[in-house]
Amino acid sequence: MTINRRTVMAAGAAGVAAAAAGTAPAFAAGGTERPGGRPAKELFGTLPDGTRVHRWTVAAGGTRLSVLSYGGIVQALEIPDRRGRYANVSLGFDNLEDYVAGSPYFGAIIGRYGNRIAGGAFTLDGSTYRLPVNDDPNSLHGGDKGFDKRVWDVEPYAQGPDTGLTLRYVSADGEMGYPGTLRIRVDYVLTPRGDFRIDYVATTDRATVVNLTNHTYFNLAGEGGGSILDHNLRIAASRYTPVDATLIPTGELAKVAHTPFDFRSGKPIGRDIRDAHPQVVFGRGYDHNFALDKGLTDAPQHVATVTEPVHGRVMKIATTEPGLQFYSGNFLDATLAGTSGKVYRQGDGFCLETQHFPDSPNQPNFPSTVLRPGRTYRSTTVHSFTAR
Repeated sequence: MTINRRTVMAAGAAGVAAAAAGTAPAFAAGGTERPGGRPAKELFGTLPDGTRVHRWTVAAGGTRLSVLSYGGIVQALEIPDRRGRYANVSLGFDNLEDYVAGSPYFGAIIGRYGNRIAGGAFTLDGSTYRLPVNDDPNSLHGGDKGFDKRVWDVEPYAQGPDTGLTLRYVSADGEMGYPGTLRIRVDYVLTPRGDFRIDYVATTDRATVVNLTNHTYFNLAGEGGGSILDHNLRIAASRYTPVDATLIPTGELAKVAHTPFDFRSGKPIGRDIRDAHPQVVFGRGYDHNFALDKGLTDAPQHVATVTEPVHGRVMKIATTEPGLQFYSGNFLDATLAGTSGKVYRQGDGFCLETQHFPDSPNQPNFPSTVLRPGRTYRSTTVHSFTAR
């Protein structure tokens, strides 16, 4: 894949000027305007099979969100800094071709199973299911054509004072090797205070495993703003799941105390990222699941805070999930250029993926990810933004 950026294949009136200029579709780059208005829909591009992909944009409470029907991708997330200046804080592309050609899951909905499953196989109710091995020797993020590469049905969401988008997809029985027809609804919601909430709901007609998440790469200095190693990160987790050389959990819940994985009091992401700890070596930095102290909860609870020191943007994360995968952008290698026209290098973005633990179908001591007919999978994660 080349790093030459292409313009959007087709755009509505709101995006034509930005596409023609080769810039990200921003509403207030460097400005102080507050976004607002009804959800807007525009053509973003066309897949090789002729399927049209749209970009939906919604705004509330000082936050603007742009989402693609392809992969449910968060294509832009724009928030203000301490001086009221807006920036897109999510990594991604300004054209469909680059997403299709080789995106490292920028902004996408991940499923049917987020994270890794060892050996691309698991056993459920006495039957063994084989999955695509797309992260040799394991299956990653649902296989080589997971939910991140599917076209979702999208419509406006409105409930009470909140606004947003509802995305739906039906995953057929046997898709990517997973049993059961899975019906998924994902709500991307903006609240009047500008919080970004993601609600996941799924049902099945046959026993299966489910682990849904979102894979947005953040840089609170702004997309293309350089390294995130100075961002201060706090994670409310006393334990994490160590991995083997293929990044599959060993099954241990190890204490973070006195290791590079201790973020309980908060510290810059880069402080210990070059430590010779074997786990840091395996991940080429951080690519690990943190077992949150709160565990699995019915309502979202605060689990992480990230603060960017130069512009003052702060992101807090609350979730119902028992785990949080912290990925420090270790495999970004300057072969991709984003919406700003700048290449992404190692450590130019981070992910905080709320989830159940990796390889849970093969780890009986981990919280279960089994979903059965008659039961409903529910998960909620809230991103709250301030500046100081």
